[in-house]
Amino acid sequence: MNNIVSVAAGFFSGALGAMGLGGGGILIIYLTLFSDTDQMQAQGINLIFFICTALVAVFTYSYKKLIMWQTLLPAILTGIPGAIIGFYMSSSINSSVLSKLFAGLLFIIGLTQIFKKSN
Repeated sequence: MNNIVSVAAGFFSGALGAMGLGGGGILIIYLTLFSDTDQMQAQGINLIFFICTALVAVFTYSYKKLIMWQTLLPAILTGIPGAIIGFYMSSSINSSVLSKLFAGLLFIIGLTQIFKKSN
C-alpha cells in the first residue's frame, strides 16, 4: 500500500508541477505525513524533484512557444536572491513551526481559491 501512495504522490506532484500548479504542496505533505520525513528534508527533496519536473515543463512550454522570456528574466533575477534568503530564514525556524506555517499558507491559498471571483 505504501508503494501505491508513493507512486501516486510522485505522479500528481509531477503533473501539477508541470502545469504550474505547485505540485510541491502534495509532495511535501506526502513526505511529512506519510513517510515521516522532517519538514526541512522534505523541502530539500521537493526542490530536487522540482528541478527534474521543471526542466521537462520548460522544454515543453518553450517548444510550444508559451514562455515569455522577456518577462521571465526579471523573475529569475529576483527569484534567486529570494530563494537564498528564504533558505536562510527557513533554516533558522524550528521544523514544527515551519510545518505549521506551511499548513497555514496552504489553508490561506485554499480559502483564496474558494472565494475568488471568476472572470
